[in-house]
Amino acid sequence: MAATASKKELKIEDLTLNITQEIHVKASLEKTFAALLEQLGPGNDTPDGRQMQMKLEAWPGGRWYRDLGDGNGHLWGHVQAIKKPTLIEFCGPLFMSYPVSCNVQYRLSEVDGGTLIKFHHLALGLISDEDRSGVVKGWTHILEGVRKRLEGQRVQ
Repeated sequence: MAATASKKELKIEDLTLNITQEIHVKASLEKTFAALLEQLGPGNDTPDGRQMQMKLEAWPGGRWYRDLGDGNGHLWGHVQAIKKPTLIEFCGPLFMSYPVSCNVQYRLSEVDGGTLIKFHHLALGLISDEDRSGVVKGWTHILEGVRKRLEGQRVQ
């Protein structure tokens, strides 16, 4: 029995994902960083409100993972760099279970009236069309969750 594989010519755009977002939050740098860690970790949920059961070990080399209980879960990445309260950076596959490498950065800076969060996600690999189309919605939801936590709005 012979196996065949179809060849598709891939361009660099097919193998990369580059997302940049910014959001202004009406809170101090320290409070914003704490809310970001909460939103990425135990407060993480999907846009439709399902809890993600995420754990975040906020130190260099710490894990960022989904804990499904009983020793089950999914490693999203490791903390590559952390400089409290201005930077947290991750490397790893994130939510993707196939050959991919990602770098995610949250850079925070003081601005007039609060804090500016600059978000950047860069990925290289065989990124599925489904993940490529849904990722922006998920990252936007996380940033909005931070803002809502800090500005007294209900987090959904």
